[in-house]
Amino acid sequence: MDTNNCFHCGLEFSKKEEVVFDEKSFCCNGCKTVYEIFSQNDLSCYYDFENAPGATPQEITGKYDFLEDEKIIAKLLEFQEETTSIVSLYIPHIHCSSCIWILENLQKLQSGISSSQVNFPEKKVRITFNSTTTSLKDIVYLLSSIGYEPYISLENYETGKKEVDRSLIYKAGVAFFCFGNIMLLSFPEYFEVDEFWINQYRGFFRWLIFALSLPSFIYSASDYYVSAYKSIKSKMLNIDIPIALGILVMFVRSTVDIIFDFGQGFFDSLTGLIFFMLLGKLFQQKTYSFLSFERDYKSYFPIAITKLNPDGTEIPVQVYDIEKGDRLLIRNQELIPVDGILISDKASIDYSFVTGEAVPIEKKSGDKLFAGGKMLGSVIEMEVLFSVSQSYLTQLWSNDIFQKKIDQKHKTITDKVSQYFTPILLLLALVAFVFWLFINVSTAFNVLTAILIVACPCAMALTAPFTLGNVLRIMGKQKLYLKNATVIEQLNKVDTIVFDKTGTITTNKKTAVTYEGEVLNAYELKVLKNTLRGSNHPLSRRLYDSIPPQEKLEVSSFDEVIGKGIFATCDGTTVKLGSSQFLQHMSENTHKKTKVHIEINGNYKGSYIFNNQYRKDLEQLFENLTKKYNLVVLSGDNDGERTILEKMLPENTKLVFNQKPEEKLTYIENLQKSGMNVMMIGDGLNDAGALAQSNIGISISENVNVFSPACDGIIDATQFSKIGYFLNYSKNAMRTIYMSFGLSLLYNIVGLSFAITGNLSPLIAAIIMPLSSITVVSFVTLMSNYYAKQK
Repeated sequence: MDTNNCFHCGLEFSKKEEVVFDEKSFCCNGCKTVYEIFSQNDLSCYYDFENAPGATPQEITGKYDFLEDEKIIAKLLEFQEETTSIVSLYIPHIHCSSCIWILENLQKLQSGISSSQVNFPEKKVRITFNSTTTSLKDIVYLLSSIGYEPYISLENYETGKKEVDRSLIYKAGVAFFCFGNIMLLSFPEYFEVDEFWINQYRGFFRWLIFALSLPSFIYSASDYYVSAYKSIKSKMLNIDIPIALGILVMFVRSTVDIIFDFGQGFFDSLTGLIFFMLLGKLFQQKTYSFLSFERDYKSYFPIAITKLNPDGTEIPVQVYDIEKGDRLLIRNQELIPVDGILISDKASIDYSFVTGEAVPIEKKSGDKLFAGGKMLGSVIEMEVLFSVSQSYLTQLWSNDIFQKKIDQKHKTITDKVSQYFTPILLLLALVAFVFWLFINVSTAFNVLTAILIVACPCAMALTAPFTLGNVLRIMGKQKLYLKNATVIEQLNKVDTIVFDKTGTITTNKKTAVTYEGEVLNAYELKVLKNTLRGSNHPLSRRLYDSIPPQEKLEVSSFDEVIGKGIFATCDGTTVKLGSSQFLQHMSENTHKKTKVHIEINGNYKGSYIFNNQYRKDLEQLFENLTKKYNLVVLSGDNDGERTILEKMLPENTKLVFNQKPEEKLTYIENLQKSGMNVMMIGDGLNDAGALAQSNIGISISENVNVFSPACDGIIDATQFSKIGYFLNYSKNAMRTIYMSFGLSLLYNIVGLSFAITGNLSPLIAAIIMPLSSITVVSFVTLMSNYYAKQK
């Protein structure tokens, strides 16, 4: 134990001689309270509190000593590689936007924490931290100290089950019972009934009302006191401070009224306030759960991976169909979707998607691979340890590491409301209170409590998350899967759209593949097929599928130069394939067709020709977009199809060909320097730099088997013609936010104007607060659904 003093009476511990105890059992010399530390396999309890009345888990310094056990930590962590660790903790006390703001700013409270992300519907916070600077135990203590003690149970982590927290329902029930009975007992006072027996027992009924208010005041409102106290202690003000202050002021004022026989007080308003506040909390919880804006991997594109059957055949499967024991094939640049064991001899894994560190980590056969690592180099095989986590890939994609440094105005507004609203509100309440104190003491207290209640910014804070969350859900149903809500705001600002050509405005599925040159023998086809197996370039995948199944050979070296080609050694044979510049071979009409050239053991063999077919409704899409946007077609291919495109597309569309990947990125950068807000739409690894550089990067895909956080969104190829619709919908989404901000501001202005002038009772103020949240959430949901139907 970290302390030698009893938590009950403060005296020192000693071994109790009358009973045989192990080394971890202690007895207090004074009150004889026995403290028994249980085994480390039991995470639910460490001390026997039955003999220690008054002690609470928060007061026990050694409560979380089990978090020093490496075996236990390993089971609780989602990810642990070198100095970076990630853990998801269940926080039962999350209930509002203020909680979210505090929990997503933990890095300001403790060094070593790099980021934290709240999953509101599941009441979880996902924390990334440096294990050499801070520990999981320190983080849990921090959360407990600011009023967000996590619920930790190893059994829950292993089974995926957790106890349902019904404490809010119980507290609301107690508050409703007290409120209802106090209202009934107060009817004679309301109607000023002048009867002998009522006058005779008026004092008794008033003290009965006081007694009935205590359970609501002490128990039902306890969360507000605890939250306010710990918020002040941690120097991070939240909205529970003015609420707790309003409750305390009303209780003290009402008690004084009864003691000095000034009246019956405001116990009916007090208990009604607490009930309606708790009702508002319940509403927020139920609304978040009902609308369920949490985006898991199933809500996004059905990301696929290659599964190896026992007979050696390869089939693409969706990640949520992966089961423990399956064997997967991971190609160059593919993301590992699940934890597993490396079967191949060696692998080089880039965990920058998880940690932000781009230094590859070398693995050997038998090592554990974590989900989120990106394969570098040749193809590998791995065996699955766990099925994919429901929201893990989404969390990777939404990681702050991949957030562009953009103006997140609406996110900032919500943060500022939560952080600065409380001191402004307290100042306003104090000024109004002092003003009315010189006019009417009773009205002064009413004004104070009404202001503290009615000006709660919950409705304003909910505006942006609910609007953008609903828009994300609707776009997802229509097969545009955006990384996060801030992308919608950036879509609204786009003025220039840049399209890649091959695989973007052309379709790979309808591409005919023909071969010209020296005929490849059976062995050469076998070597070529095995070399292509490790590549994820669209042309490589198309060519791989066009070659008949072959016997598997060992690829001893594999180097893919993005946008150029592949150099590999397979079964002792060197293979080089890619563009004519990469192979340094120029043949007739090479510059007029899309080709993949083949060289084996230094001898040029020939080339595979891809004849492109343009996507349906391409001309109509460009015709509509050119009215509002600057359009550019930016391609790495030759300009052999320039004439065709000039006839198909509007004449003000700019066509740029023969662009290497780095040149595409530079072109986007130059557009941005000229003041343009650029959206890039591409499909392959050769577009990765341009997608990352652009303000918005959208990847179009027909058969996704690579999950790449380099982009801001994935669009199903079948929805290509709806790009204009999505851009227009994003503008309407921002319009909805501004309208709902105005609506919530109107609630506050009207409520405050009545409260400051003394014409708003605390009870009515308590009803207005959840009503404003209901109105705003309903409004943004209806408007976003309405705009979604406008084609």
